[in-house]
Amino acid sequence: MSESREELRSFPALPVKGSVLFPNILMPLSVGRPFSVAAVEAAVSTEEKEIVVFAQRDPLVEMPRADDLYSIGTKAIIKKMDRPREEFLELIVQGVERVVLVKMEQTQPYLEVRVRPLPLPEDRGAEVEALHRAVLDFAGKAVALARPQLSLEASQLLGGTEDPLRAVYLLASMLTLELDKEQSLLETETVVDALRLMHNYLSYEVKVLELRNKIASDVQTELSKDQREYLLRQQLRTIQQELGEQDPEQAEVELLRQRFEEADLPENVRKETERELARLEKLPAVSPEHNVIRGYLELILELPWNKKSESSLDISRARLILDEDHFDLKEVKQRILEHLGVMKLNPEANSPILCFVGPPGTGKTSLGQSIARSLNRKFERMSLGGMHDEAELRGHRRTYIGAMPGRIIQAIRRVDVNNPLLMLDEVDKLGRDFRGDPAAALLEILDPEQNRDFRDNYLNLPFDLSKVFFVTTANSLDTIPRPLLDRMEILRLAGYSDEEKVEIAKRYLIPRRLDQAGLTAEQCDLSDGALKLIISRYTREAGVRQLERAIAGVARKVALQVAEGLTDSKKIEAGDLSEMLGPEQFFIEKMRKELPPGVAGGVAWTESGGEVLYVEAISLPGGKDLTLTGQLGEVMQESVKAARSYIWSHAEELNIDQQIFKNSGLHIHVPAGAVPKDGPSAGVTMTAALASLYTGQPVDRETAMTGEMTLTGLVLPVGGVKEKVLAARRAGIKRMILPRDNQKDIRDLPDHVQEEMEFVFAERIEEVLAAAIPGLADRVLLSGTG
Repeated sequence: MSESREELRSFPALPVKGSVLFPNILMPLSVGRPFSVAAVEAAVSTEEKEIVVFAQRDPLVEMPRADDLYSIGTKAIIKKMDRPREEFLELIVQGVERVVLVKMEQTQPYLEVRVRPLPLPEDRGAEVEALHRAVLDFAGKAVALARPQLSLEASQLLGGTEDPLRAVYLLASMLTLELDKEQSLLETETVVDALRLMHNYLSYEVKVLELRNKIASDVQTELSKDQREYLLRQQLRTIQQELGEQDPEQAEVELLRQRFEEADLPENVRKETERELARLEKLPAVSPEHNVIRGYLELILELPWNKKSESSLDISRARLILDEDHFDLKEVKQRILEHLGVMKLNPEANSPILCFVGPPGTGKTSLGQSIARSLNRKFERMSLGGMHDEAELRGHRRTYIGAMPGRIIQAIRRVDVNNPLLMLDEVDKLGRDFRGDPAAALLEILDPEQNRDFRDNYLNLPFDLSKVFFVTTANSLDTIPRPLLDRMEILRLAGYSDEEKVEIAKRYLIPRRLDQAGLTAEQCDLSDGALKLIISRYTREAGVRQLERAIAGVARKVALQVAEGLTDSKKIEAGDLSEMLGPEQFFIEKMRKELPPGVAGGVAWTESGGEVLYVEAISLPGGKDLTLTGQLGEVMQESVKAARSYIWSHAEELNIDQQIFKNSGLHIHVPAGAVPKDGPSAGVTMTAALASLYTGQPVDRETAMTGEMTLTGLVLPVGGVKEKVLAARRAGIKRMILPRDNQKDIRDLPDHVQEEMEFVFAERIEEVLAAAIPGLADRVLLSGTG
């Protein structure tokens, strides 16, 4: 015990960041922390000038404790100390022996620790000798790769070190090893372990250095290759000049010049190309700008500056093509034929800019293809949905790497004529962000007065777009900026009636789907009853996209049976659809058999067509609040309040006791509750339901109504009349009450629908109530005339 106690000694401690001091190795140190300066001064004041150096685990810790230091360090002697400035010391220390940290005795004013010596291992043998030689070989390679000019000196220094462990420590101090690796070398228990660790470190370091030198050599080789090619080209050019031959680069420029002379270009474009050709001649082929200018000139050559297709002006042929490709759409077809007539009389007239607006699946995109076919023009379509970057339309300036012309100019280049039909699909789904507003770029593109001199950012030359027939499509006009709407002629494509869908399916959808399935009309015969059931119970849309998908499903089922040899042909009846398409997907809101007081039938417009909605109102005795359910929007809620106020203010004329408004609450519900609803067109329906509730007179069950109502009783026009009328007819309702200003919209309905339905047009709510509630006709008309 006494011997062990004598081995333990206390010394000032110096924590070191990022490095390890090894025995028998000199190391310069910079000391700046106050407690470290105090520790050095305490050590220097002794005769032995001894201090212990420990590596610090985390260099960010400014006041280390015992746990912040590695447990094994090195006792050292301070060989030299300088004080270049106040509170800062420069030291040279030499490691003496390894020590183990036993206890931290004090932390102020400096760290003082109690340590125990840890003798160095002294292994000898063949394995040590072999590892020692291998380490020296790797060390020579590493030094030669890293610093060739120092390889001889380093080899001599290492070769003169006979002690293997001292050689390991010397190498560790020369290499830039990580802190944990240096500490592992210091803590090794045997010489063999130390040599093996150093061998692993050196082998990895040699591989890294070899790879680094290889990369540097490859780069230098590539640079030398480029320089060599440049010199050879210069020599080749000189030889060709001496022989009177043409330089390949010059020949390429001359070929471009010849193509420009043969091209039909406007004068201002020709001047710009001459200037760019002159620049191209002066640039070497290896220059990046050479390829940029060449690509720019080739774009100019490929654009159809004065090339156009001969439009067909045969109106009869155009009418035949439009009728072949699309059923109905009389207004749109008439507008196309009118334009054709104008072109026939005035070939220089600007092409119109049309915007087809309608629900999905009504044939907007395919209609553009039919227009191009009827006019004998080339067709190009581009989708604008989700476009956020204005440069996609206008192009990028040539100063940017990878710059390209905009999609408009690219489309013109693809069709190779300057008067194609260009369809801009989904114009209502344009986006905008920090990169610009594509809708603003369309203002110039779609304006006949401005697009004569459209300048793409990449092309930077005026290109005439006035001969292009632009057609845009949209599902809604709400998201299109008003200035952009002002430049387009709006043509609405309303939803199709069930009869129109039957005709479209027979003429277009069924033949197309049977052909794609490899079937003939005899092999798959879809009956009228089955087709009508698909339309009414398996689809709910204004267009025919879902209908075509359902027909394709039936065709695939039949094709499978024919392919398996189960049948040669099949006639599809309505009863077969549940097996082929599954259970019915949709159920039509049918006319209710009876309407109690407080219920009125209304109609609403949706993106998939029209829907019948019943407004239900009940009185809540003893209550005072107004309760609204059915996911009614703000505008619809305001319609309810306006209707209630109107009935309340006209209670005397309608023979309603005013106390009922004061002593009872009101609950209004509009099924279906899961579907959000909004809009002012249910105003007259709300009023009729409340008048029916408070008078006890039921609304005519065969009557549906729509229209906005003001607080003074005026009935204002609404939109979507065609879809609403078709929805009412589909539900079995034969009578419609409409605003008088919507009388003009009746002509959009199919003739058979106009004949089947009875229409009542109203200017005031009194007329609506008289027509909708038979029991109130006398008193309402009397109060209205009074």
